Amino acid sequence: MHAKLLSLAGLYLVQGLPYGLQSGLLPLLMRARGLSLARVGLTKGLYAPWLFKLAWAPLVDRRGSPRAWLALSTAALGLVCVLLAALPPAPSGQAGLPASVVGLLLLLNLGAAVQDVALDTLAMQLLEPAELGPGNTVQVVAYKLGSALAGGGLLALLPSLSWPPLFLLLAATYWLAAALAWAAPALQQLPWPQPSEHTPRHLQDLLAVPGTLWTAGFVLTYKLGEQGASSLFPLLLLDHGASASELGLWSGVGTMAFSIAGSSLGGALLTRHWQLLPLLRLVLRLRLGGLACQTALLFHLDTAGASWGPGTVLRGAALLSLCLQHFLGGLVTTTTFTVMMHCSQLAPRALQATHYSLMATLELLGKLLSGTLAGVLADGLGPNPCFGIFLALSALPLLDLNLAPSTLG
Repeated sequence: MHAKLLSLAGLYLVQGLPYGLQSGLLPLLMRARGLSLARVGLTKGLYAPWLFKLAWAPLVDRRGSPRAWLALSTAALGLVCVLLAALPPAPSGQAGLPASVVGLLLLLNLGAAVQDVALDTLAMQLLEPAELGPGNTVQVVAYKLGSALAGGGLLALLPSLSWPPLFLLLAATYWLAAALAWAAPALQQLPWPQPSEHTPRHLQDLLAVPGTLWTAGFVLTYKLGEQGASSLFPLLLLDHGASASELGLWSGVGTMAFSIAGSSLGGALLTRHWQLLPLLRLVLRLRLGGLACQTALLFHLDTAGASWGPGTVLRGAALLSLCLQHFLGGLVTTTTFTVMMHCSQLAPRALQATHYSLMATLELLGKLLSGTLAGVLADGLGPNPCFGIFLALSALPLLDLNLAPSTLG
């Protein structure tokens, strides 16, 4: 089991790199070069290929082995990073990213989405029932560590390491991971998939599963306020004088460590048989309170005489609020994913994988909508009214819980 978990840890760590790159590193680089909040936020649209995983998941299942798909997609990601190294980001003052860079980032996300399907399929085939708990823990922690390394660790290196060497480093990492996926002894014993007859399922078959409509609406909206605030707050701190390297450390590495701690705590509480919906209600209330504190800090930053120098209480509170919100966000996410899985387990066995993929796609769509439009709202309304909207959106899931069906309790 240790060999399996070690291999999966390395692969899931690499899988987290594109998310950290585009959620942590790229926005701060673009904002530092003078791009508007709207244009920074619209780069979230580059995650679009992740919304179509259901389109190529059957291809990964039927053609070749998950290990081959994983090795090929990971090697392709290395090639895309080499091309990105040859195309630095837009010079200071340019309206947006060059079309060539946008196209390569879309290819990066397409390859990462295929890699995600292949790796999850491989993990399900690789792990025995008794190994699922440790395996999923490794999955979550390694993915978040990879995201932290790309979003915060690489940003901290920028003063001494420019754009091309960063992407060449990422390319080398991907090619090492591709070699691991193909050559690791623990992964070579997987059976070649047998061809199977697949009958297409209609959407009404999925919606007929008890609790599906409520769960779909909940996962589509539960992150709207949190994701909008977390994508904007570091950029607003940058506008108030925080350095890119400082924010890279706090909003990349620090927040990811707290997010991992929150996710782990959520899993521990569920293991201790906390009831699912009451626990979700509690953590949503805590998240709402944390966002209210962050909003108050933002309002105070704009008041006359607010001191934001190094070592001040206000600066420390603002940076600490980043970590607190990610800790609470980790708690909320773990509990919500458990609700999603519980709902999918109510489906017939032949529909469970498709049902869960549908829920996961809607969950991602909700996060992308908020992260993409946050900058547009901030440029149009101003940051303070925008955070007021995020606060209201974070209160909506608490009201939605009152309509939750008893089958999910």
